Amino acid sequence: MTEPAFLVLTALADQPRHGYGIVQEVERLSGGRTLLKIGSLYGVLDRLTGDELVALDREEVWQGRLRRYYRLTESGARALEKEAARLAENAEHARGRLRARYAEGTA
Repeated sequence: MTEPAFLVLTALADQPRHGYGIVQEVERLSGGRTLLKIGSLYGVLDRLTGDELVALDREEVWQGRLRRYYRLTESGARALEKEAARLAENAEHARGRLRARYAEGTA
């Protein structure tokens, strides 16, 4: 799973959001390291929708423009949980190797 896909799923984990809301939440979640452009976002959303990890929640007109809200599906929640566990396991392996390196005095 790509980092943008992981962050989009994470952004949708607590509530449905519209496109710009997802962009803002991804920026906040990543501490400003991931700045999705709207075109990139909709490419990610198309893939996630095609994989049935997110779904269209609703549409509403706001200031004369159509806003589409997306939500995390149950499959999406399971995929996010699996990816979060995989990343945590990889991070723990890296931390363990670094601890061993410093314990051996190799710095």
